[in-house]
Amino acid sequence: MGTEIELKLSASPRALQQAVRLPWLRKLASGPVSQRKIVSVYFDTPKFKLHQHGLSLRIRRIGRKRLQTIKSANGAMTRGEWEEEVSTEQPDLKRAKGTALAPLATRKLKRSLRPVFETDVRRTIMPLRFRGSEVELALDRGKIKTGTRRAQVSEIELELKRGRRADLARLAERVAGAIPVAYEPRAKSERGYALRAGAEHGPVGAAPIALDPAATTAEAFTAIGSSCLDHLAANEQAVRHGSSEGVHQMRVGLRRLRAAISVFRNMLQDADTARIKSELKWLTGRLGPARDLDVLVTESVAPLRRQSPDKPEVKLLEADLKQKRGRGFDSAKDAVESERYRKLVLATALWLIDGKWLTDRDALAAARRERPAAEFAREVLRRRTRKIVKKSRRPDRLDAGARHKLRIAVKKLRYAGEFFASLFEAPNKARKRFARALKALQSALGKLNDIAVHQALARQYAHPEPRARKRPQKAFAIGLLAGREQMSERACLASARAAGKKLAGAQPYWD
Repeated sequence: MGTEIELKLSASPRALQQAVRLPWLRKLASGPVSQRKIVSVYFDTPKFKLHQHGLSLRIRRIGRKRLQTIKSANGAMTRGEWEEEVSTEQPDLKRAKGTALAPLATRKLKRSLRPVFETDVRRTIMPLRFRGSEVELALDRGKIKTGTRRAQVSEIELELKRGRRADLARLAERVAGAIPVAYEPRAKSERGYALRAGAEHGPVGAAPIALDPAATTAEAFTAIGSSCLDHLAANEQAVRHGSSEGVHQMRVGLRRLRAAISVFRNMLQDADTARIKSELKWLTGRLGPARDLDVLVTESVAPLRRQSPDKPEVKLLEADLKQKRGRGFDSAKDAVESERYRKLVLATALWLIDGKWLTDRDALAAARRERPAAEFAREVLRRRTRKIVKKSRRPDRLDAGARHKLRIAVKKLRYAGEFFASLFEAPNKARKRFARALKALQSALGKLNDIAVHQALARQYAHPEPRARKRPQKAFAIGLLAGREQMSERACLASARAAGKKLAGAQPYWD
């Protein structure tokens, strides 16, 4: 097996032409520039079983040669790859032995495999030597095809063949400084599946994270951070197209990435990390209003209007909030279309590949990086669970701010559990019992937070700007909503307390 260390960048066709002509890039060439036509057919079952397991299987045609490639993805920057030459246009599952596909490679799977889409690209390859490392730069132009649907391919791939990750990162910085490029989180296979489903611009959920049981803490963070960044960035088109779920998924990706930084914070004590955190906070702020108002309208105000059709004040409030929600979506779209966003995503990708946190020569910093990830994960899960159990014993004694902090801590623990799940061979029942208790606690605390937020909003509507239209009616409506929700506060507190008890009694599945 080979493990690819690569960086994929999207660029316009014009930018690709500019890249080929860059004098400094040509001077780095360690061999002749070549071109080839590459047609790849991807196979899967009718229910996309391989895709669901994070795998791709393709037959690539380059001239007369046929190559079968199996890939397992764990973020756009690192992929397991197994490639062999074959003699036919159909997959040969006998060659899947020793690959990530092997556990699924049954006769039944073989009978179920079908072509699902193909990529047809013209690839320009430039072998480069940069600071002693060998890097292959590939410029791809072409199309992804499935049925009558088509999607353009115009991208640059930088793959480290031999040498240091730092050199790959520095080379990418030079390319980004010379031509307009953006980080591309999706492999062609992922785009192909989305195109097949008619959802190329649709929202994208988080992919499962598979960590090597022998991984170091630094390796685990790189894999986790890359997966979270890909989740975030893969929703850019959905946000551009005004998708509420796209905004939600990008926010989730952001929260997961920020949670990962929090979980690994002892290893991330440098100025670059501080800048990345600051920029991620900026993006969170730009996405927040759209999603928060959308949830308020759809989950609280719309049901209230249906329950109170005789109250025009509620309809008036709904219209006002929808208008504000629209402005929120415009703000989110402007953010992801900005130069600041483009630089943030690319800078984060390069920071994960070779940030200062990876190169600090301090003995303590090095020891933290080299610590076994499984050992680190056990400590994190144990410590965070203990703190949450302690604080959730009497949620009624916590004010709104303290409950909000507890909710954030619960959410981070849930993310941490997802990040590290593949490191532990825990009984499924124990894992599910723990996850259910944590989810119930987060849900109860979330409802309590909504009550507090809506009470604050009611006060805002009660004392709006002097020229606000029909303010008494809107204040009445939001007061009605806040009042109804406040009646359920006691039940939510009881649910939070009960969930905390279940969490305290749940078996620590990581031990």
